[in-house]
Order: sequence, then structure tokens, then C-alpha cells
Amino acid sequence: MTFLRIPLLVVLLLAATTAQAVSFDETRLIQAAIAQSSYTKGYDGSYKTIAYPNGDVAKETGVCTDVVIRAYRTLGFDLQKLVHDDMKKNFFLYPKRWGLKTTDTNIDHRRVPNLQVFFTRHGKKLQVTENPDDYKPGDLVTWDLAYLNTLLPHIGIVTAQKSEDDLRPLIVHNIGRGVQVEDILFHYKITGHYRYTPASE
Repeated sequence: MTFLRIPLLVVLLLAATTAQAVSFDETRLIQAAIAQSSYTKGYDGSYKTIAYPNGDVAKETGVCTDVVIRAYRTLGFDLQKLVHDDMKKNFFLYPKRWGLKTTDTNIDHRRVPNLQVFFTRHGKKLQVTENPDDYKPGDLVTWDLAYLNTLLPHIGIVTAQKSEDDLRPLIVHNIGRGVQVEDILFHYKITGHYRYTPASE
């Protein structure tokens, strides 16, 4: 009987370790994103040469994707490297709208369409609806701002905070005025809804 208990104990310990390894705390992700509002006060969409991996522009500025990148990086997940690795192996699956013929670690992860492909491949692509209850804390949402009839993709993170009428979750994002938490979920056309909960290495 004792002989049978030892393997069972090992199995249970392994299961517990595995469960811990793949756990993901969306609360920490949201906190990391909202914390950026205290120092990222600007917006700069110009091309920048940055380090690799863990490269970043000046923390006082950035674009919408930087909110997401910095939040995940706080949790130990470098989207710059993750996106680059995936693009190197599957470049043909990613958008070609910029005329690139190879990867670019300075900008690939900072482009919303690339993140949409990555989150679809490595996370969960969720249904786009008009029901605010379908958008859970930690979800990622993309929009088309359609500025001057030109496609202008945008991305933000769903928070646990609610709008003044308590109907919609607030979004943490940078649309041009620095990182802010705002009631903008249905202000623009939603083009994607994702959940990305990477496992710890």
C-alpha cells in the first residue's frame, strides 16, 4: 500500500507545480498598465531604434501598444522577443502592409495588427459583441479609430473599474494623451477581442 502512495504523491506534487507555472494574474497585469499613467504623459508614434530584447522607448512617452508591452513585461513576459520569435518562424502569417520583407525588432511588436496575429495564435481570440459583460478584466481589445477615412488601429486593456453608470468596464490605453483609464469601450469600431495568459517559463 505504501508503495502505491509514493507515486500518487509525486503525481499530485507535479500537478500542483504545473498549475502554478501556468497561472496568470490579470489583476497584476491591469495594475502594471494603470501604473503607467503616473509617468507616461505623452505619445510619440515615430520610429525608434531600441535595444533587443527588453527594448523600450523613453517611459515618459510611447504609443498604445507600449501600454500592453510594458504591462506584460512587468509580469516577466517580453512581447518584443515573443513576437519576434514567432514572426521569424511564421513571417508569412503576419501583415505585409508596411512593405517589410523581414522582421524588425524595433517596431514589429509595437504594431497593433502584428499583436492581433500573435494573440490569435498564442492566446484566445474572443467574440466581438456589444455586450459589455463579455469584456472581462485583463482582456485585450483592438479598435479602428478610422481617422480621416484611414485605418488607424488601437489597442487597450480592459480593467476591473466601471463607467460612471456602472455599465461598461473602463479601458487603460494611450490614444495620444498619455496613459489614461477611460470609458471608451464602444466609442470606436472594435476589430478584435483577445485574452493572452502566457505560461511562466
